[in-house]
Amino acid sequence: MPKTWVDRAPAQFRPFLRLARYDRPIGFWLLAIPCWTGVLLARLASGDPARLTDLGWAALFAVGAIAMRGAGCTYNDIIDRDLDRRVARTADRPLAAGTISLRAAWLFLLAQCLVGFIVLMQLPGLARWVALGALVLVAAYPFMKRITWWPQAWLGLTFNWGVLVGYATIAGHLDAAAIALYVSGFFWTLGYDTIYACQDMEDDAMVGVKSTALALQSHLTLWLWGFYGAAAVLVALAAVLAGAPLWLSLLILPYAFHLFDQIRKTDPHDGAACLAVFKSNRTTGLLLALAFLFSSFI
Repeated sequence: MPKTWVDRAPAQFRPFLRLARYDRPIGFWLLAIPCWTGVLLARLASGDPARLTDLGWAALFAVGAIAMRGAGCTYNDIIDRDLDRRVARTADRPLAAGTISLRAAWLFLLAQCLVGFIVLMQLPGLARWVALGALVLVAAYPFMKRITWWPQAWLGLTFNWGVLVGYATIAGHLDAAAIALYVSGFFWTLGYDTIYACQDMEDDAMVGVKSTALALQSHLTLWLWGFYGAAAVLVALAAVLAGAPLWLSLLILPYAFHLFDQIRKTDPHDGAACLAVFKSNRTTGLLLALAFLFSSFI
């Protein structure tokens, strides 16, 4: 694996940085982008162009995404430390490898949650309550792979909660446009995390971990078309519900093309290719955010 800045950090900090996945920043992007698209969709629905103050909200959500994604990964590794030791890709994680103690991991988790709490307190009333609702989803997520073949669906509900928080921050309410974008994000995550899970199919099957990659592998391409097709249609619907003219849906085409091109590039038997496709979703999400940004000015 290529070296990252985490590998050059002081030795005593590296286990904590790896525990929070600072060496794998794609997760921060995938948690922040739904918040940004929620903000931009709310601007589109209000009929006002994006404002400079929205940059402040974007920065706040970025800090929140970094803190809470790190906290989520830390919590996930605490719960999964025994399973992680039995899967090749995760065996070197700090808790699984024993480079950090369980007590230190819990303290680190609390520190990250404190940063998240500070961000939470900056949000307006409804957005604050909406954000708190994500805690139930986050707490339950590590157990989903033990009880259902669809843990990726639970991740979709969790990772896209920021759409609702971002929308409520600007609009002060939730409506059909926000829900449509949230459900679109659910299908987007269902697709990209299924691709991600293809890396671990053999190990997951041996240790008894469930995933959509295992459940759907015989018709994986067809399912991915369904997931990404639903995501694209619901994004267009969200734009229309927000008051955008139908022709503005053309701005969504680059996002849709990038989304569907992932299917062509996905080889479930090539772990490196699946990881590269998964990481490309940063571009997918940013293309959608740009489409909403441009739409608010037209």
